[in-house]
Amino acid sequence: MKNFQLIIVTLLGLIFTSCGDKNEPASQYFANMYYTVPYDTYGEYEIFENEQEAKKPVEGTIKKGWMPYEYEDNTEGYEKAKTELINDLAYTEENIEEGKELYNIYCATCHGEKGDGKGYLVEREKILGVPSYDDKGRAITEGSVYHVMYYGINTMGSYASQMNTKELWQVDMYVMKLKRDLEGVEQPEFENK
Repeated sequence: MKNFQLIIVTLLGLIFTSCGDKNEPASQYFANMYYTVPYDTYGEYEIFENEQEAKKPVEGTIKKGWMPYEYEDNTEGYEKAKTELINDLAYTEENIEEGKELYNIYCATCHGEKGDGKGYLVEREKILGVPSYDDKGRAITEGSVYHVMYYGINTMGSYASQMNTKELWQVDMYVMKLKRDLEGVEQPEFENK
């Protein structure tokens, strides 16, 4: 009999606690599971050590594989990079091959595999007006190519977020090789590693 009374009381308790407003739960166990506390990454909170959830990086730090670029994204910066900026990577077969691989991934669809401005998208007339690397009016240099890859120009976007500094210079080296090929200029000798 006691078991029967216990079952009845339990059932009545469940019935009464399950009834209520459908928009809000009647009873909440572990309320923080219903309502989470959103923390702002750099917000100030008393529960965290030093009152901040995440720590800001030390001023002046840079991410691995990236170097600050001192030339501005304007005409003056472009002209300055065109005359001053020089590729410091060794002219090796390995760097040319890696540059070629990256060029074929990022650049050849517009600029063409030979750098003649006749890439797949140009042939399909999706993009128009891509000049050849040997275009006399442009007179590209290592610095101007790097600057354009870093910031982008016209409809060409920046590739600074897709490639690190070394990779940008490898592509730059390969672009200058394609330019010499188009102009019929002899390629320099590979440097010893």
